[in-house]
This record gives sequence, structure tokens and C-alpha cells, in this order.
Amino acid sequence: MTNSSRPTIYDVAARAGVSKSLVSLVLREPGTVSERRRRAVLEAIDELGYRPSSAAASLAGTRTRTIGMVVEDFANLWFVDLLQGLREVLKPEGLQVLMGDRQMTMSPGRDAIDAFVSMRVEGLVLALDPPDVLTGLHGIPAVVAGERGPHPDGVAKVANDDRSGARLATRHLIELGHTRIAHVTGEGGAAQVRREAYEATMTEAGLEPLVVGHGNPTNDEAATVATRELLAARRDVTAIFAANDAMGLGCMGALREVGLSVPDDVSIVGYDNSLIAQAAYLDMTTVDDRSLDVGRETARVLLDRIGGAMTEASTLLLTPSLIVRSTTRPAAR
Repeated sequence: MTNSSRPTIYDVAARAGVSKSLVSLVLREPGTVSERRRRAVLEAIDELGYRPSSAAASLAGTRTRTIGMVVEDFANLWFVDLLQGLREVLKPEGLQVLMGDRQMTMSPGRDAIDAFVSMRVEGLVLALDPPDVLTGLHGIPAVVAGERGPHPDGVAKVANDDRSGARLATRHLIELGHTRIAHVTGEGGAAQVRREAYEATMTEAGLEPLVVGHGNPTNDEAATVATRELLAARRDVTAIFAANDAMGLGCMGALREVGLSVPDDVSIVGYDNSLIAQAAYLDMTTVDDRSLDVGRETARVLLDRIGGAMTEASTLLLTPSLIVRSTTRPAAR
């Protein structure tokens, strides 16, 4: 265990020189364990700063040892790091993650959230735009992962600061001397926040915002279509900020169709620092939204809520950073 990691039930077992099962038994039924072993476990918990009341104690008598994760679209690579971060924290606590998308049903008229409630999961991670008010959870703790529009009553949220990230992307292009900067966007809470931040940053710099694709899906195909429309109307654009990396890829495809190169003719900035942006062939400038950390923190917040340590809705925003690669360059003078 490193100094920065959260101690797990396995760390307690190792420190106390007992099995994980015995630690669970001490948390669940301390009277059934010998005084010597019980004391060793409790001392290890105290020394490590382990928090059995927020996770292990609550989960010792768990029904299913599962967490339900509902995603918007499995094609979005953002979910890969999110899931990895969740598993890093939840697996040591003896929890597995089950995934379903918006279309998942167990019976007619029941959505994925209802399906997981019926399965009696211990908690829910909602990586999609949920209803403004979530009902029918029957006390199951829930955390929204990512910027997802209106904050549902009683539900915590963990996300990267999309507003700050979009400002980083737009300012980067402005600082490179670009003045005709377009934004290719789509539907969804995160896209909306990024669009609003782009517009505000452009206006503050005395530049005209130019947004295309509003209401479209946030994928490469939709971005290709939107960029074609953009170029038909404004061939003088020298830079594009795409709402995510997949859309940045779509923008690049549309530019290539008309013989424009990246970054010589048009600079491109994406968002997410996904595997697409990191690929050596594309080497895309992008905003790192810390999706792995969002997954880890989402899991920790969910564990706290499972243990009753958090009863009020809360919002945790992680600070993003700009990753400059080869798809941006100074504007031609």
C-alpha cells in the first residue's frame, strides 16, 4: 500500500496476520472471534486508518456484492478509463461492477436503472444523463460520473471540470494566434458545458463564436457531417475545438476530404485524452479529463454513501489539463 492509496480490507488482513474472511467476521460479528484476533484486527484498522463503517462493515452482510454501472454509449472510449478506475477501488472491497447501457431491459418498460435495482445491487454509477429526479431506487446509493446536466436530487456527482477544460482548449488556440475558431459539438450535458465555456472564452477575447453540430450525437460520424457543413459556409476557419476526441477524428476526416491538412491548414483540439488522441498516427492535442481518476473518486464516494457517511448530494470536480501534441500550431501570419 502506498501513502496515497486508500487502505483496503486486504491491507488490514495483512497487518493483522489474519485472513480477509476473519476481518469481515470481526466487522460483522465481533463476538464470534477470539479476543486476541479481534484485538489484532481492530489495532490494524486503527493503525492503517481503514474505515470499516463506510465500506466493509456495511458490505459484510451484503446481498449481491455488485455495483451497477449504466452508460450512455459503449462506443465512447471515455468509459474504458472510468471503468478501470472504478474497479481499482471496488475490487479490493470485494465488489464487482456490472455494466448496462440505456437500452438494457429485463422486461418491457423497465430501463437499465430499474433492472439493476431489481438485481439488488449495492450501489449505482450513472454514466449517462439521468432524469432530473430519480425515483424507485429503494435506498440504493447512486453517484453520477461525469458532467450530466441537471443534478438529480439526492445523488452525488464526480466529474472533471468541463468548463475549465473547454477554456483551456479554446485559450490554447487563441494564444496560437487563431481568430477564426469553430467548435464542433453534440448533445449531452458535458457537450453543453464545453460549448458554453467555448462561447464565453471566445466572447471574452473579442472573437466570434462559431458552433456547429448542436443536437447531434457526439461521435466521429456526426462530427464529419458537421465539419462538412462548416467548411461549406466558412472555409476561412483555421482552428477547430471538438467536443471530444472521437469528434476530433471526424473533423480531421472532413478536412482531408477537401484537401486541407492538420495542422498546416487547420489546427484541431479534442477532449478526453482517449486512446484515439494518444495514437501515434493522430497525436492529437486534447484535454486530459482525468477519466481514470474520475472512476476512482466515483468509487470512493459511492463506498462512503453505501456506508452512510454521506447523506447529502455532493459534487466533486477534478481539474483537467491540456496535452499539447502535433495537431495544433501557430496560425499563419
